[in-house]
Amino acid sequence: MAQGNLSPRQKMINLMYLIFIAMLALNMSKEVLSAFGLMNAKLTESNASATQRNSDFMQGLADKVEEQPAKYRPLKAQADQISVLANDFNSYLTNLKGQMTASVDDPQDYEIMDKSDWLDQQFFIGDKLKPEGQEFLDNIAKFRTGVSNVLKDNPDLQDIAADVQKKFATDDVTNRDGNVLSWLDYHYKGFPLVASLTKMTQLQADIKTTESEVLSSMLAGKLKIEASLTNFEAIVVPDKTAFFNGENFKGKIVLGKKDNTLSADKVIINGQEIPADQMQAGQTLLDFPAGAVGEREINGEFQFKEGDSVIVIPVKSTYAVVPKPNSATISADKMNVVYRGVDNPMTISFAGVSDNNVSASASGLRKSNGVGKYLMNVTTVKGREVTINVTGTLPDGTKVSDAAKFRIKDIPKPTGTVRGEDGAIKMQRNSLEISTIGAKLDDFDFDLKLNVSGFKFKVPGQPTINVSGSKLNSRAQAALRKAKRGSSVQIFDIQAKIAGNSSYRLKKVSPIIIELTN
Repeated sequence: MAQGNLSPRQKMINLMYLIFIAMLALNMSKEVLSAFGLMNAKLTESNASATQRNSDFMQGLADKVEEQPAKYRPLKAQADQISVLANDFNSYLTNLKGQMTASVDDPQDYEIMDKSDWLDQQFFIGDKLKPEGQEFLDNIAKFRTGVSNVLKDNPDLQDIAADVQKKFATDDVTNRDGNVLSWLDYHYKGFPLVASLTKMTQLQADIKTTESEVLSSMLAGKLKIEASLTNFEAIVVPDKTAFFNGENFKGKIVLGKKDNTLSADKVIINGQEIPADQMQAGQTLLDFPAGAVGEREINGEFQFKEGDSVIVIPVKSTYAVVPKPNSATISADKMNVVYRGVDNPMTISFAGVSDNNVSASASGLRKSNGVGKYLMNVTTVKGREVTINVTGTLPDGTKVSDAAKFRIKDIPKPTGTVRGEDGAIKMQRNSLEISTIGAKLDDFDFDLKLNVSGFKFKVPGQPTINVSGSKLNSRAQAALRKAKRGSSVQIFDIQAKIAGNSSYRLKKVSPIIIELTN
């Protein structure tokens, strides 16, 4: 363009071309910088939502520990370790990003973040790494190694552990020219400030995603373990807790998680195998001599086949054989506690005393149909215990009395469901779109129907949507269609009440995480 003898007009035209090309290059550079800035803003917004989601999960797990500490405390301890590692690394990156944006006049103007000077001087001195650069690498390694150590003993989480090792690797990199560069040099040296800022925000997104995946998988694994027969407990329920000398002991053995389709392969009580006709769906009937006066033990075991092994559930209980009526027999039809918000069936009697000569009194207690049958509603009773006082009139007119205390418990925390499934589940997008959101009470002795009146729906990268009713509305369905395959959507803040009882306030319903399969 500059060769030969050119006229002044041609020289002017050539100069204008050069200026035009320079302006195009300048505009392209500004567009690229702005694009990085917008990406950083979107990632920051998504990270805020992920932080809230993980915080809600940890609160839900803390509630589980309050309800069942022995069962959930070990899981909570592991989750706390993951959260500490994630929070420490995230805080370090947040502080570093704050220093980076403080080096420019306007942190919101991405087009002026085109220099690499600040980070080059922060991490490098010539071709060598400064302590600040090593600190950055050490923080990545601390998170990577820490998460792997927490997960190393859990075979179900090894895929996540391998992904963490890959995602947060800092090995040397070979560039397109065939030169081997350190990871930090390859990714951060010489890049515009806004590009490095966006990369660090992406690191924070990877931290949040890792934390969410680990917490969700831990809970899913716990729910799988809970379904195993090894968690069943054998319970002896006698027809009465005291028997006369010469009587036969009569009662039944049921499992804590009773299932009408469940029957033991073998039951041994006090050294004798129970006949097959006494082993019925979900229970085994007992009928044997009560023995001499005094306290007697019942020892034995349930045997079930599970896979290639035999699961043995111990049976251990005691009963009293008495020569005459001297204590009240008070048994709760729904185990050893009474619950607020429901009518608790009770069986109250005095051994050897007819029902019409027995009277019982307590807050919320009332007589029901049937011999010795009562209903007890402790919804408005203050405190955590209630005492039932019982008086019996013997045939000779003598009055005998007794009392028993029962613990008062709230209805346990409901579990959210989609199409009857709960926890972390996989589902096709079109199935979720038409599915009903529900709530249930796992392993609760009362068959209560729960009605869902609303919930919140969250798709990654999109605003949370409030939904009324028990199905996705049009906004939620539209957001769902934008979700990527394999992403996890969340249904939380599920509003549920007991059908026919709008006054009792249930505990917060556990959220549901759905991985989209298409």
